[in-house]
Amino acid sequence: MDYIREFDIQLDKEQYYAGETVCGKVILDTIENFQMKSIRVALRGKAHTEWKVMLSGDRRTVKEDQYFIDQRQTIWGEKHAIGKKSIIPRGVHKFPFSFDLPESALPCSFESRVGQIRYFFKVIIDIPYASPPQGMKYFTIIGPHIDCMDEHYLKPIVLENRRSTCCWCCKRGTVSLKSVLERSAYVCKESIKLKVTIDNQGEEDVWLRIRLEQICEYFIDRGVLGVSKEQKNLVLEYKGNPVKAQKKIKWDSGNVLVIPVVPTTLVNICRLIQIYYVLTVSLDTAKETDLVSVNMPLTIATVPFRIPNSGLNKTIKYEPASTHVEGGQYLAPDFLLGQVYDGNEHYLREPIVLYKPVYVTIDKSEYTEY
Repeated sequence: MDYIREFDIQLDKEQYYAGETVCGKVILDTIENFQMKSIRVALRGKAHTEWKVMLSGDRRTVKEDQYFIDQRQTIWGEKHAIGKKSIIPRGVHKFPFSFDLPESALPCSFESRVGQIRYFFKVIIDIPYASPPQGMKYFTIIGPHIDCMDEHYLKPIVLENRRSTCCWCCKRGTVSLKSVLERSAYVCKESIKLKVTIDNQGEEDVWLRIRLEQICEYFIDRGVLGVSKEQKNLVLEYKGNPVKAQKKIKWDSGNVLVIPVVPTTLVNICRLIQIYYVLTVSLDTAKETDLVSVNMPLTIATVPFRIPNSGLNKTIKYEPASTHVEGGQYLAPDFLLGQVYDGNEHYLREPIVLYKPVYVTIDKSEYTEY
């Protein structure tokens, strides 16, 4: 519209938790008077999965949506008197709005090539005898609520495994591994608290290897077209020094295993997308990988660990996911303002990122856990 100089949607902040009130305003800067029926605002939260499959020799696109929030308001104008119009004078106008987010568990905002979880406002300016201007504003939901201090996350996970490199009927040449995960929930940028005991009674050197893996599962339930897809990404990996034959050592992770920024664990909240993490501790030899291994579930939480009665609190920050994991590898064209030509034919400016989901992290420089 030639007479609308600015049309913007502003929120009080960019990330919210379930149960909070989202406050914002629609800003219109007009250069002349014009007629307007209403301003309508819709708040939506939905998950979407989509990919191509082969069916009877044909390549088809399958997709599905799941809605978590669908609320609407008319923030200016008559809701029911169809056809009524009012004159908006020229100048800058601010139209406030507020929506209460549901108290129920909401999945975290998430972006990948085959599945997304998005929360956004859509604003429609209803103008008679003209195409209504529309605007979108995306924001991040931090969820679901997972507290590292919940009792079942504070219980240590102890796993052992062993393997004989001689024969199964004797104990000569046995390589054994014992892993103790002190707690099983962490927020991003915390250090994983892991202790490992290695008893190498074999004839070869062994190496400790630790891997944290992200598993993302996507689902589409369409009867005979019901399909699923799984994607795995290595979040972090550590390789230790060799443990000589006939030696026994104890290893403590200390601050070695720092979790990068990754999406929150998402299990049994969204029927289209699930995200979970597995910590694998293994011993390798020069000839064989995973000679002995154990797997432990690890939860990425939204509320960090606190030392009881210490009076110390971790500083919460919000950051986008790392680019080597799902949730950080892909950014939809919807969120990019394309390459811009600035007069230099040899230089195109990088696309401007309009929005990225963010996740809870801690500031390690301000807090020491132990």
